[in-house]
Amino acid sequence: MITAANIFVKYGDRVLLDSVNIVFETGQRVGLVGRNGAGKSTMLKIIAGHQSSDSGTITRPSQSTLGFLHQEMSLPKGKTVMAETLTAFKEALELQTKIDSINVQLGERTDYESQAYLDLITDVSDAGERFQILGGHTMEADAERILGGLGFKSSDMDRLTDEFSGGWQMRIELAKMLLQKPDYLLLDEPTNHLDIESIIWLENFLKTSPSTLIVISHDKQFLDNVTNRTVEIELGKAYDYKVAYSKFMVMRKERREMQQAAFINQQKVIAQKEKTINRFMAKATKTKMAQSMKKQLDKMERIEIDSEDSGAMRLKFPPAPRAGSIVIDAKKVTKDYGDLKVLDGVGLKLDRGDRVSFVGQNGQGKTTLAKILINEISATGGDIKLGHNTQVGYYAQNQSDALQGDRTVLQTMEAQSPEDLRPRLRTILGSFMFSGEDVDKKVSVLSGGERARLALACLLLRPINLLVLDEPTNHLDIISKDVLKKAIQNYDGSLIIVSHDRDFLANLTNRTIEFRDKKLYEHLGDVNFFLEKRAMDNMRQVELSKSKHPGAVTKGKKGGGKKELTYEEQKVLKKKERKVQNAERAVEKLEEEIAAIEAKMAKPGFYESEASTKVMEDYKTKKKDLDEAVEKWDQLVSDLEG
Repeated sequence: MITAANIFVKYGDRVLLDSVNIVFETGQRVGLVGRNGAGKSTMLKIIAGHQSSDSGTITRPSQSTLGFLHQEMSLPKGKTVMAETLTAFKEALELQTKIDSINVQLGERTDYESQAYLDLITDVSDAGERFQILGGHTMEADAERILGGLGFKSSDMDRLTDEFSGGWQMRIELAKMLLQKPDYLLLDEPTNHLDIESIIWLENFLKTSPSTLIVISHDKQFLDNVTNRTVEIELGKAYDYKVAYSKFMVMRKERREMQQAAFINQQKVIAQKEKTINRFMAKATKTKMAQSMKKQLDKMERIEIDSEDSGAMRLKFPPAPRAGSIVIDAKKVTKDYGDLKVLDGVGLKLDRGDRVSFVGQNGQGKTTLAKILINEISATGGDIKLGHNTQVGYYAQNQSDALQGDRTVLQTMEAQSPEDLRPRLRTILGSFMFSGEDVDKKVSVLSGGERARLALACLLLRPINLLVLDEPTNHLDIISKDVLKKAIQNYDGSLIIVSHDRDFLANLTNRTIEFRDKKLYEHLGDVNFFLEKRAMDNMRQVELSKSKHPGAVTKGKKGGGKKELTYEEQKVLKKKERKVQNAERAVEKLEEEIAAIEAKMAKPGFYESEASTKVMEDYKTKKKDLDEAVEKWDQLVSDLEG
């Protein structure tokens, strides 16, 4: 086990960790949660031995091994992906070198009966046994399996690590740690640079891993699927719950409510006793009793309510200006970067009010298409049209990093604000938790979470009817993500969102566009509906499957196989789906109107009233209309299914 005892950390006047005590039992999978800046990463660094606390101790078994994935990792240059990953097998590689050296010596020597020769035989035998125990014979196959799970292709194995972005290099570091199978595995935001399929793969891997896991994550679904214990760091204290995240939230609320109720009850008891004491003190015959009661009251253990950080940003998008019926119409879009083709003749039509999510592996062109659609970058070929009065609000994946560091928070807002809104900028910033002197801070000193909040605040400065968000939850804590999600749900314009956070995407969109092999594949519903319809546990299986699943946009072809629909065929299908939806709404409306008439007819004296005849005629007409509407709906459904 790992024991953290009386860990105290102070930065200037701020106490970050106030004598925190936590014990991590062997085999547990612990989620370390809390707001940005609460001290989670600091706690993890102290446990890993990468940072010292002002006071307190960390103890763990002397022979135990520990792997620590953190945000500031960097790889040495000049090695291939496979060569760098195989450094996880350091001892096995050293043994392989030793075995090869001994075999060379054995091939050159002829003193077969000498003790030195026999010693070499013993050494190579022992080294071979140890090499096998360490998995030396399968280390390349194991490395390729782990790298494949994290999204690398077979063709990537011989590429230099220098060619990959920081996010992909982080995957290599993660692969090395998973291959090492340490006794304790510490992961700080491991899903930050992973796509959905890699996240699901990692979840399944960690569920069966023998390592004791301590993980920091703002991905609620990942925490629920991986952890069985939650430790919350808040205002310097640690609160321990033996459950996963969602259950922790329920128990946390119940604990605070019980604590509040107990505090209120105790305050009533104290007030009553003090009143009695004061009354008795006024009487000479009861002074001694009053003094005794006061001593008892002083000894009472007072209930204290745990401090709670209740601050949260307040975000509400302004009403979307009226746009044309078609917001975006893109046809045969192609994008090449030199010899690399990212998009090959793809099309996308966005109608007013559509809410679309882009999903798929990293590098498949999601961000590229989003930028092309709003004219941030140009396409190699194709036709892209923005609809009438389309006004775009764009949050880039690196939006917070693109802010100018030499400007203050307020100056950043002023640079993007129309003149008439400037008097309200401090109020808007206050809604994003920038109050008082915070607005005069330089952007360069802000944390990642603060920069993300500032970038979101900038989106509110102008009216928009097309909101394009590329990984907007990066650097946001769970509370801030929930606020952002609620604001997007209440936003009345059109939406394109690129994200790998399944919990965030759930119930946020009505269309899911999958990017795969330079093409787009459209699916109705949100990301969870997309995954559930296939009855599969990850998107890689979807790619490999050749069978048809509900929700997939496919059509039959000769030989019994399936192929994806063309862009034109998708348009036809979408029109049919709209007709079905309109027919359903017509049926629902008629049913509501008939129910209202039946309610009138059920009132006493209805049939004696003068209006009864007209109402009855209206009732018969509505019933007939309903029969026709149901028949029309049935025909449209049959046509759609065909």
